[in-house]
Amino acid sequence: MHGIDLVIVVFYLIALPAFGFYFKRYVKSDEDFFLAGRMLPWWVISLSIIGTQIGATDFVGAAGGAYRFGIVQAHFEWIGALPAMVVSALLFIPYYWRAGVYTVPEFLGRRYNLAVRIILALLWIFWFIFFLGVLFWTSGLMLSEYLGLPIWLSILITALIVGVYTITGGLAAIAMTDVVQTLVMFIGGICLSALGLWVLGGWEPMVTKITAVHPLHFNLFLPIEHDTYPWTGILFGLAFVMSPAWWCCNQAMIQRTLGARSAWDAKAGMVFAMFPKMLIPLVTVLPGFIALALNPDLLGENADKSLPWLIKNLLPTGLAGLVFAAFMAALISSVDSILNSTATLLTRDIYQRLLVKNASSEHYLKMGRIMTLVFIILAIILAPLTKLFPGIFVAGSTMLSLFQGPTFAITLLGIYWKRATRWGGLFGLLGGVALSSFLFFIMHWKFLDIAWISFLTAVLINATVSLLTRSEPMEKLEGLVYGLVMNQDRIDSR
Repeated sequence: MHGIDLVIVVFYLIALPAFGFYFKRYVKSDEDFFLAGRMLPWWVISLSIIGTQIGATDFVGAAGGAYRFGIVQAHFEWIGALPAMVVSALLFIPYYWRAGVYTVPEFLGRRYNLAVRIILALLWIFWFIFFLGVLFWTSGLMLSEYLGLPIWLSILITALIVGVYTITGGLAAIAMTDVVQTLVMFIGGICLSALGLWVLGGWEPMVTKITAVHPLHFNLFLPIEHDTYPWTGILFGLAFVMSPAWWCCNQAMIQRTLGARSAWDAKAGMVFAMFPKMLIPLVTVLPGFIALALNPDLLGENADKSLPWLIKNLLPTGLAGLVFAAFMAALISSVDSILNSTATLLTRDIYQRLLVKNASSEHYLKMGRIMTLVFIILAIILAPLTKLFPGIFVAGSTMLSLFQGPTFAITLLGIYWKRATRWGGLFGLLGGVALSSFLFFIMHWKFLDIAWISFLTAVLINATVSLLTRSEPMEKLEGLVYGLVMNQDRIDSR
């Protein structure tokens, strides 16, 4: 790395923990740490959502996915995001925000029962820890490929930087750094894509060069027998299940809206995040194509190295440092968000609900910080598991598909069907997760197909069991179910 590039990267990485120390002065309670004191404006929420979403699985994983599979990878940003973001903003977020909850499992615990809350919180915690390992492994690939550092040292550097400002500053520091990092990401990504197309002579020469060897790379839908992205999985698994489940039920996505200063800010933050979301393939998928056209030899799992390879071999001095900082921003903005969400789940839904129920706000703040440190250590240990999957993007999505379909099923029925009961929700969740686990571990199904099959199964089980059991009292459902508005006194008491 040239001296100018090194100065840019080091300055950026030092500035992040300093930002966390600055926001530490505003963190006085667990609400400040987990929800930024419920004072986030819509524009911060919007950019923070994008900063969280554009992480390792987009900049590194999506580039690697485009390198291996083609433009079908872009569906995760278009058909797999935009419609679901509108649905989340208009049909789900208002109920979460007005209920005054910290987590989605907390909301479902009120709607169904404590067992649903605990099981769902544990499922999300386990996945977040695994996915943190994926993100740390990605950061290791980036630093190792670009700086020549050992991969374990690269992982430890990332963990140290993110840990400092996440543990000290909480959601406020995370949200504000995400705003900065989102801007840096787009600037760096656009510079990389523009320079890559210029080197190749434009879009048409790039397409011609790629299709000569990979004729399906610019097909929007792949054959049903495709090992990873069959068209059935894209339409049914991604568009109708995994996408709405991600945007409507994922704690890391929803937590920013729960910290909004008003219901309008919560909804607007999600809606306005759609506009930069549309442009993400230009800075994630397109670099994968550019790398394939310039270097077709990154086969198999090495496809995830396509982005670091571009930065190292394509960009001039100075710009390389800026773009590398942009992609480190992408990694870090996902890690910090998931760390805070995981700590929120464990502290609020497990520790506070089951172990220490009536401690002070300062006690739960301290526990949240301790849990954040514990999760960092666990994620570092689990990071090498990423090598067991065909790419970073597939690793995260596969494990998520095991419970995302059932989660969306019980959330959808819980809000929009008054007759859904606590037992219907519980057995729907358990039955759906059991089926998806069987289909993956025993039958070795594709993760996109698992998602929609487990969703339909959970809906069927929930509906059947609910109709066979006693309906829930109306006073329990107020403010949690469509058509039953909670009065202001009850909102304030929650």
